Amino acid sequence: MVLRRLAPVSVLFAGLSLSACAIGPDYRRPPVDVGATFKEADGWTLAAPSDALDKGQWWTVFNDPVLNDLEAQVEVSNQNLAAAEAAFSQAKALVEENQASFFPQVSGTADASRAKSRSVSTGGPSVSQVSNNYSLGGSATWDIDVWGRIRREVESARDQAKASEADIANAKLSAQISMANDYLALREQDEAKRLLDQSIAGYAKTLEITRNKFNAGVAAQSDVLTAQTTLQTAQAQAVDIVRTRAALEHAIAVLEGKPPSKVSIAALPTFNLVAPQVPVGVPSTLLERRPDVAAAERVMAAANAQIGVNLAGFFPDLSLNGADGVSNSVLSRLFNASSNTWSIGAGLTQTVFDAGLTQGKVRAAKAVYNEDVATYRQTVLTALQQVEDAIAAERVLQSEEQLRLQASKEADQAEQITTNQYSAGTIDYTALVVAQATALSARETAVQTTLARLQNAVNLISALGGGWQPTKDKMG
Repeated sequence: MVLRRLAPVSVLFAGLSLSACAIGPDYRRPPVDVGATFKEADGWTLAAPSDALDKGQWWTVFNDPVLNDLEAQVEVSNQNLAAAEAAFSQAKALVEENQASFFPQVSGTADASRAKSRSVSTGGPSVSQVSNNYSLGGSATWDIDVWGRIRREVESARDQAKASEADIANAKLSAQISMANDYLALREQDEAKRLLDQSIAGYAKTLEITRNKFNAGVAAQSDVLTAQTTLQTAQAQAVDIVRTRAALEHAIAVLEGKPPSKVSIAALPTFNLVAPQVPVGVPSTLLERRPDVAAAERVMAAANAQIGVNLAGFFPDLSLNGADGVSNSVLSRLFNASSNTWSIGAGLTQTVFDAGLTQGKVRAAKAVYNEDVATYRQTVLTALQQVEDAIAAERVLQSEEQLRLQASKEADQAEQITTNQYSAGTIDYTALVVAQATALSARETAVQTTLARLQNAVNLISALGGGWQPTKDKMG
């Protein structure tokens, strides 16, 4: 009923609303200087369409099936990701809520009443009368978006939802990076334990030789005590490695969204992980690959739309109101033409004086936008810094790893020669202790350097945007 009456006017105002430009500035991404190339990438392998880092399962570059399986569990079970997904659902619902303002709000009513009245005439008996009343009706209210305020609100909500979508990608990438770093650290602990166990076996043999020498009267008791101390210190280090490894395993379980009691990762016999060569692109690709940059940019766009929302406060609100219904005392005649009633009207509401409230809101919206622009630019600069740091670190760590491995190899040879000399009685125990300590330290440092290089590769992948890529718009 009411919609039929409002149809001609509705079309008129709908056309006016759609043809008008939304008030406020249209969003344009502010410029940010990212440079043409990375400073530290001289001689680096640049990413090309044929060899670019896989934007999906990036961790496969480490060629470790256990890591692949663990990473696959992150997206499925991690509770931080579940929270980010819920926040995105809330943001999408807010978009739908704002889009509803484009349409009329229609309500319907139905009423039936019965009343009895009594009248008393002069000199006569009282007379009772019973009356019925039946009515059906509907009403509609429509705020016409002449100035584009509603469109700007929808635009802002949509950009906020896209920021939430980027937050999901950022949370996912963060969890994946943590998983890779924890797993690599766990494997480093396994290798450190293996090397330490080898040293413990050597120290135990040395202690036996020293005791035999002492019993034969050719070694001091202090040599025996020193050998025992060296052995027990190494054994204590091995116990501490077990503690550290257990903590890493528990952290991995939590990243999978599982209780630690349900996750157990077997040690491997050898440490064969090799740091991959991660190709880099040009700096401008970070604006598309990095989820934190994308989120900051969408927040900035949402703030830009809020300027228009608040500017609309300077202009009058136009609303259209209408009602249509039927009313009759006889139910059977309720839908007769004579029972019909309707009304239609339009109104303008304009704030005459608000003591600068609207102006203050506009200034605040512009300030928020300027703040978000600065945050966006700082996010981009931080992203560039992280890439440059990781590239420089890889160059240094690659050379350092080669030197550490060579030093470890030579220290092992020196330890073996010194052990043979001590067994033959040509040198004293002090020289052997120094050689053993040097060899163990060199082994541990080499493994730690390899881990640093592996984790730096993970950090570089993270700095380049990891496994995130723009996806199809989920807002449609």
